[in-house]
Amino acid sequence: MKIACATTYQYVILFVVVALLPLCSSAQMEPIKEEILKHGAVIRKAFAEGDVERIKALHHPEVVKALGYNDLKTGRDEVIEGIAETLENFDLEFVANDVESILIRDDIAIEQTKFTIKGTSKTKAETFLFSGRTMVTYVKYDASPTGWATIREIIQVATD
Repeated sequence: MKIACATTYQYVILFVVVALLPLCSSAQMEPIKEEILKHGAVIRKAFAEGDVERIKALHHPEVVKALGYNDLKTGRDEVIEGIAETLENFDLEFVANDVESILIRDDIAIEQTKFTIKGTSKTKAETFLFSGRTMVTYVKYDASPTGWATIREIIQVATD
């Protein structure tokens, strides 16, 4: 009889531990999610301020960005060259940035976000809105001011 009780007790303990594991894991991920959200705020601010050097520091040297179906940038220098050219001609402001999900695995985080950017020409009084969804993969990177760096990004332009 004692053996049966001990076995039942062990099963109850095992069940409780297994049931609580996802909660512990989720709680451990919250600080990392906050780091990723802060990283996003830092990079959006850098874009708004036209701070190319800060933007560069937030990208991994091996970054690859698919900015459109026919627009693939490989390596930080190529990515920053395109960003610098854009910022020479336009002021950019993120008017919407709705994070849909963040997946974290070890030293990798993947963020999926819907966004809208307002661009204002520096030479004309023209503005535009650019909306879409992006999936950004971040890796831990000590040389970044936030401790994270963009290593992959795919942008899907809104069609409606």
